[in-house]
Amino acid sequence: MQISFASGAAAGSGACVVGVSEGGVLSKEAARLDDATSGALKRALASGRFKGQAGQSIEVLAPAGVSWSRIILSGLGKGEKFDATAAERLAAAAVGRLLASGEETLTFAVDLPKRAKLAEPDLAAHLALGAQLRSYRFDHYRKVSDDEKPTLKNVVVVTKAAAAARRRWSDVSAVADGIFLARDLVNEPANVLYPDEFAKRALALKKLGVKVEIFDVPAMKKLGMNALLGVGQGSAHDSRMAVMQWNDARAKAKPDAPLAFIGKGVCFDSGGLSLKTGAGMMGMKGDMGGGAAVMGLMHALAKRKARVNVVGLVGLVENMPDGKAQRPNDIVKTMSGQTIEILNTDAEGRLVLADVLWYAQSRFKPRFMVNLATLTGAIVVALGTEHAGLFSNNDELAQRLTRAGEKEGEPVWRLPLGDAYDRLVKSKVADMKNIGGPNAGSITAAQILQRFVNGVPWAHLDIAGVAWQDGEQKPLAPSWGTGWGVRVLNRLIADNYE
Repeated sequence: MQISFASGAAAGSGACVVGVSEGGVLSKEAARLDDATSGALKRALASGRFKGQAGQSIEVLAPAGVSWSRIILSGLGKGEKFDATAAERLAAAAVGRLLASGEETLTFAVDLPKRAKLAEPDLAAHLALGAQLRSYRFDHYRKVSDDEKPTLKNVVVVTKAAAAARRRWSDVSAVADGIFLARDLVNEPANVLYPDEFAKRALALKKLGVKVEIFDVPAMKKLGMNALLGVGQGSAHDSRMAVMQWNDARAKAKPDAPLAFIGKGVCFDSGGLSLKTGAGMMGMKGDMGGGAAVMGLMHALAKRKARVNVVGLVGLVENMPDGKAQRPNDIVKTMSGQTIEILNTDAEGRLVLADVLWYAQSRFKPRFMVNLATLTGAIVVALGTEHAGLFSNNDELAQRLTRAGEKEGEPVWRLPLGDAYDRLVKSKVADMKNIGGPNAGSITAAQILQRFVNGVPWAHLDIAGVAWQDGEQKPLAPSWGTGWGVRVLNRLIADNYE
């Protein structure tokens, strides 16, 4: 879908979206169109209950006096509550309505309401972002009937600050591309996207200037990454580790002190010998959602030429049950030298991350590490599908992540860590066990990860509830895979480290 920005009054063909503030107050552009249509817009407002509330809209088809095929009146709500998220949701609703309607062009002529919490260029850029994110489709493996095929090809945003909006869009669209990449990866089936294929797709980032290294099984054995390798030893697909570096010459950070982001990349999780139920196995192609977010982030940073040095690492495995698979009560020695007793082979993500976290801190000496993982079902019980779980050993980093999540509509909620929880993963035969019992499952998983950060400022995001969606789709995420994480991490970097 093509996005463009135009200055001046809206004029053209196709559909046009204008704003109505709460109370039914027409915006300047809406009032102009009402005059041109001899009061058709006000008559439409008077015919129903729509009064300009946020999230509501009304459509006027083929109004006389203008060239538009339809005019959509979209509610702006109260001006002081109209922010970037509200602009994105407004645009997403319009695109969702018209994507396969037969319309080819959609124009947004939304005036900035009084007391709104954003500037004119930001309004335009976030209208464009909402439209772009809602346009995403994953139709690679199905035949789409003619009446389902998208017809909408062009989105035009009318703004008084067209030049500034285009500059703003350059960065914002790079983030959208990263989100689309992450969604594609999560949506791919496991028979297509296995560890080696994921690694090959990471190599494509070289075109954007990202340095990419792929570690195979012998290389990881040499490093002593036995926890990661143990997870994948029952699969026909060999494990991999992808290391992606974006180093910008203008970066303020020292070249030897990057920001590090680590993703869980379990391309399919059967549970191993601790086999999941049939229903529990559904959706486990998405157990690499953390890795997908890290790769999407690296794409976004490189494309917008971020002024920062960043390294992204993804441990790539497939957890399958065969004669070579690891067993309950096996003990593995991690790269750190610490040993883990395997009590449940379905608690595998923490084993993968244990080695990758240790490798990241020992090689790159990062300023901080953030890992993302669809790690526990317990986090879904605790937070549902609205918040990701946040665990951290550093208050400043936790606060910055929380603020970034609020700004980007990807909220996080911090949960505790502590010695009492740490004692729950104490093993009688090894340094630790990989599960802590029936209680506080998300916390004990985080306690295990913390043992491998070696004192580096660190945050763990448990994204099991937000990386994909089985039920009602969110306005900006129309597919199963959401691409969660790219936005919040990009915002963390842009606001604090560039």
